[in-house]
Amino acid sequence: MSKFSNNCHKVTFIKHWTESLFSFRIQRPQSFKFRSGEFVMIGLPHENDKPILRAYSIASPSWSEELEFYSIIVKDGPLTSKLKNIKINDEIIMMPKSTGTLVLDALKPGKRLFLLSSGTGFAPFASLIREPETYEKFETVVVTHTCRTVPELAYSQEIINESNDDEIIKDFIENKLISYHSTTRESFMNNGRITELISTNKIFNDLKIDHISSDDRFMFCGSMGLNNDLKAIMIEHNLQEGANNNPAEFVLEKAFVG
Repeated sequence: MSKFSNNCHKVTFIKHWTESLFSFRIQRPQSFKFRSGEFVMIGLPHENDKPILRAYSIASPSWSEELEFYSIIVKDGPLTSKLKNIKINDEIIMMPKSTGTLVLDALKPGKRLFLLSSGTGFAPFASLIREPETYEKFETVVVTHTCRTVPELAYSQEIINESNDDEIIKDFIENKLISYHSTTRESFMNNGRITELISTNKIFNDLKIDHISSDDRFMFCGSMGLNNDLKAIMIEHNLQEGANNNPAEFVLEKAFVG
């Protein structure tokens, strides 16, 4: 455990949103730098064995003094089944380097930015919608979140509401941020997977905005199946996948399933 002792950071906040979803924050090391949208490896200290580490998107913006994470609880998951029991002042292992493709640097300049998420895939976008640079680069930012049930939308709804009221970020937003929530297994004002809502143009009609154009940029984070389906839609619209070293029109996170 000694090799990880310098990577342990105290839990400062915990909130359970549903029986299977919770968020928590840890102290941010002064030396830790990251770009909004990146992920980092985290885990729990273990006395004897090598700790189990998993990739988690950082839900905090790059300027935050704490680091927030949003997690699902997998019943028999090697990490989350234990992580769900953390308390204030418990320690979390966090590796010192962040990375990822859901960053503004991986996209070419454009007019609108769409952030498409399902489940805990909203986490990197919780970071990006609170990042001033996002609004400096794009005229409009559309963030979507799709879950099975209405209670599972609570985290993203609160983050979006707080962003609009936050003294640091609200002046950058200036009505540029548009949000759209939908459910797949429970009745709600919007129903359906984001792929269906895009393919039928329902989301554009509901928001009274123009359909996809070459000036649009996309990020998406969800299950592997959803990411693949969204990628196919992007390619149908002649949009190219970008990367840190080769910016283009859309990016998706490949390192983990949200």
